[in-house]
Amino acid sequence: MPAHPRSSPELPLVVVKMRTRGLSVFYGEKQAVHEVDLDVGGNQVTALIGPSGCGKSTFLRSLNRMNDTVDGVRVTGEVELDGRPIYAPDVDPVVVRRHVGMVFQRSNPFPKSIFDNVAYGLRIGGMKDKAELAIRVEKALRHAALWDEAKDRLHDSGLGLSGGQQQRLCIARALAVEPEVLLMDEPASALDPIATARLEDLISELREHLTIVIVTHNMQQAARVSQRTAFFYMGKLIEVGETQRMFTRPGEQATEDYISGRFG
Repeated sequence: MPAHPRSSPELPLVVVKMRTRGLSVFYGEKQAVHEVDLDVGGNQVTALIGPSGCGKSTFLRSLNRMNDTVDGVRVTGEVELDGRPIYAPDVDPVVVRRHVGMVFQRSNPFPKSIFDNVAYGLRIGGMKDKAELAIRVEKALRHAALWDEAKDRLHDSGLGLSGGQQQRLCIARALAVEPEVLLMDEPASALDPIATARLEDLISELREHLTIVIVTHNMQQAARVSQRTAFFYMGKLIEVGETQRMFTRPGEQATEDYISGRFG
């Protein structure tokens, strides 16, 4: 798939992995996201920040058509992955989700073994060869920094892992199908500080192989893990830019007010 290079004063050469133009999301008559234009750079972490209910999670779910599973939701505008529209009539949303994986706010392992959790998407995709499954499961667990802790208990239930381990198991499950983009919706909100630090280290490592978009309510976390930050307010994208600049010299008063704690 072709990618689009784009020059900007903040990021000299950005390969745009995903792009939205005029993206709006409606829940029935209520508009939750208003005409968002956003470029997501390849092999970067883009953080979406803003107060609760500002539309950032709804926007995130529109990047892999997860909103298709919600009754009454309507999406308008364009979303492109490598220049190709993911909402085109002939595009299968299941295929989109193989390319654009997702990790949710709370870890949600299946009541299956660690191995079967990670292999789930591969089996759904038709992979039956046991040796190939074993290779891909090990690779995903290694990428999720869970292999050393799980290699001797692959046939134990994933529900027996700690909270932080369960979240990394869910990341491994998403990575097993080898997506190009990983969406993360407040992935550390239920974790303790030690597990959160490990997750942030993992995000930094994954960026070498993946494009990541993360919703976080923790602005310090956004500052630590992301290269670009987008500020949402009342369903609108107010400002986007290089993370350090956004946190030190935001261009919009609303961004400065939110970052400095005046609201939100």
